[in-house]
Amino acid sequence: MSDSAASVPVLDRRSVIIYVSATVLLVVFNYWALPSWFLGTSLPDRIVARLGEDAAQYRELLGYQYWGVASIVLRVLVPAALIVFVLRERPRDFGFRLRGQWPQLRPYLIALGLMIPVLFLVSGIGEFQAKYPLYDAAVLGGWHFWGYHLFYGLQFLGLEAFFRGYLLFGLYPRLGTHAVAVMMIPYVMIHFGKPAPETFSAIVAGFVLGYLALKSKSFLWGWMLHWGVALTLDVMVIGREVGFGKIAGVLF
Repeated sequence: MSDSAASVPVLDRRSVIIYVSATVLLVVFNYWALPSWFLGTSLPDRIVARLGEDAAQYRELLGYQYWGVASIVLRVLVPAALIVFVLRERPRDFGFRLRGQWPQLRPYLIALGLMIPVLFLVSGIGEFQAKYPLYDAAVLGGWHFWGYHLFYGLQFLGLEAFFRGYLLFGLYPRLGTHAVAVMMIPYVMIHFGKPAPETFSAIVAGFVLGYLALKSKSFLWGWMLHWGVALTLDVMVIGREVGFGKIAGVLF
């Protein structure tokens, strides 16, 4: 055996479990966790029939709420179960960490502050106005807005727990900081179908959020930042549609 071949690291059990489970979860999520799949089943009509005629206006919203719940199941609960029962490790070592996070808040607030003027600019671009909010009826306000965004927030919790938690911290012992780049690739790919500037910006976001997660040992603030950016963009797009003077009527 050559020296170069001998130097190639052998896959360890932990890394194999992370690679295989993460790939399977990505496939399952893509086929059976998105709003389009749920809305194509009989489940929304059954739920509406049980809740009553007034619930019919929220039929499409149910798809986005399902998306949020599915994200928690497939990207938080299943990885947490694998960490505890298969890897026999602690979830807190995979970014599931709340204690000691307040001192880590500052860079995330700076990032949000830097993003606000960018979000205002892109909210005026037709491609973004056509895409956001993902749930068109969010512009109607009330439960159409908050019933969507609360579950949209759960979707982001699942996203950060999976990419900046399970995948990143799961591979870090083997790959070191290269785990950030490995995590970033599938993270960018889930943005396919969104406006091109957003997909390219996901490359930067993947690296920045990955680095900050490693530094703080948690995905907590990454979740809040990601959700905050999405909420701000939706508010700005809706504001341009109905007029910023009327945005309070949508939110409250």
